[in-house]
Amino acid sequence: MPCLACPVSHDLGSSSIPEDTLSTMNPLFLEGQPVADAVLAGLRPRIAALKTAGLTPGLGTLLVGDDPASASYVRRKHAASAALGVASFHRALPQSATQAEVLRAVRELNEDERIHAYLVQHPLPNGLDFAGALSAVDPRKDADGLHPVNLGKLVLQQDGPVPCTPAGIRELLLHYRIQTEGREVVVVGRGPTLGRPLALLLSLKGRGADAAVTVVHSGVPDLSRYTRRADIVVAAVGRPGIVTREMVRPGAAVVSGGISWAGKRLLPDVAEDVAEVAGAITPRLGGVGPTTVAMLLANTVAAAERQQRGG
Repeated sequence: MPCLACPVSHDLGSSSIPEDTLSTMNPLFLEGQPVADAVLAGLRPRIAALKTAGLTPGLGTLLVGDDPASASYVRRKHAASAALGVASFHRALPQSATQAEVLRAVRELNEDERIHAYLVQHPLPNGLDFAGALSAVDPRKDADGLHPVNLGKLVLQQDGPVPCTPAGIRELLLHYRIQTEGREVVVVGRGPTLGRPLALLLSLKGRGADAAVTVVHSGVPDLSRYTRRADIVVAAVGRPGIVTREMVRPGAAVVSGGISWAGKRLLPDVAEDVAEVAGAITPRLGGVGPTTVAMLLANTVAAAERQQRGG
């Protein structure tokens, strides 16, 4: 069966926990950077092999508008690329850009042979069609794994890019030995970039998956009816503090995947006092973010390898 994400070496060390020993006395903080570092370490020899063969992996980004959070996120992606030896290419369009201009930029990125994978940074300014822009991306160059063709490959467990944040959450759970096989996972959120693909990924057969997954959303009355029974709760709504202490069963693992911004302050979907009852929890900063960037680079390297093989 094809691997759904690049193989990595998991450094479990003293930060890992054996299954069934989650404790609410001293919750384990699921720091994302060690996970990202493990993923990147696994990519380095693959990048070196590609360069030896005369191929430097290239990651591109398309940013439309002047959203500060999006601009910051794009800068982080390019900084991570540079540190890893991946070539970076960036296109910026003004807030006033038309849909036709966005699609023209997408075509140019599709045609640029130096770029093996790229993304259209979400969200686009009001009045622009993100789905239309995404559909125009060459599926072979889809760094985010969100093109309809690649989501279809995920359904069929075929080789292809996996959505970055869901893949990063999967790696996070694997790294810290949070068992998913046969466990109940509740995903709060049904969005196409996180909630829906994550639910699919964790329910498939394979390592770090095989879970019994329930998807709920902000329109469901009494969310705690579902979250209180879960072994793992993933918040993926983008609404600050939507998952509260009362909604979490003591000892459960809690991952905050959705974020929002209040000015320059990042606000997670999980309230801070959830740490008082959770057995394991992502920190307010440095949880899922680093793993998302790492999986973006993993998709880029895999795309370069497929091109080298003629795929």
